[in-house]
Amino acid sequence: MAERLDTPRSTRRPLLPRPRLDQDTSGKVSESIARFLGTPTFILWLTLFCVVWLLWNSLAPEDLRFDRAANGFTALTLMLSLQASYAAPLILLAQNRQTDRDRVQADLDRTRAERNLADTEFLAREVAALRIALNEVATRDFVRSELRNLLEDLLADDEGDEEGDEDAGRGEGRGEGRSRGEGRKGEGRKGEARKGEARKGRGRRRRQEPGTATTAVPVVPEEAPRAAAAPAEDVAGGPTGGSSVATYDGTRARPSSR
Repeated sequence: MAERLDTPRSTRRPLLPRPRLDQDTSGKVSESIARFLGTPTFILWLTLFCVVWLLWNSLAPEDLRFDRAANGFTALTLMLSLQASYAAPLILLAQNRQTDRDRVQADLDRTRAERNLADTEFLAREVAALRIALNEVATRDFVRSELRNLLEDLLADDEGDEEGDEDAGRGEGRGEGRSRGEGRKGEGRKGEARKGEARKGRGRRRRQEPGTATTAVPVVPEEAPRAAAAPAEDVAGGPTGGSSVATYDGTRARPSSR
């Protein structure tokens, strides 16, 4: 491992060179031993070792026993204490290595989480921008509604044109009826005028007959139509034998008494 730059170098040189072990190598060894100590295989082998130890020192000949039961199997106790004293530091080394690994993994996870958060924020902004852009784009439902409204407007315009044509036809029919009625009224007036002229002509002829003297009397304009429409017996005269004839100039001729 390289020396740290933020730590000053010691001035005293050690008498014996300190061994420099690779931290990675020692960590791997300690971790492998600690993993083996935590396996069922180690427990099985340790149990088998203790049983063999006890049987040998209990059933073997006296001269072959190296750990007597009278001493409480002191050697076995020392062996188990030695194994425990070495196992504890190895487990601590393995834990430290695991702690370092967890720290590095936590840093990586934190970096990855920050990157994911940044990506998520970027995607959220992009999605918001797409939503804003899509709000200005005509969707299928919007186009359908617009076409439906346009079709309804066209149908309403067509119905209005048809109603206008019908009203125009009715107005033309009424106009034709009115013109026909006015023509009939005009013809009736012309017929009345002709009848009045015929009556006037008859009155002239009767006036021009011999033995009849006439005196011109002005006729009130309001009575002129009445005189024009008078029947023939008015012209013939009353019981006195007199006769009144309407002249052409609108005056009434009154005959003298005989």
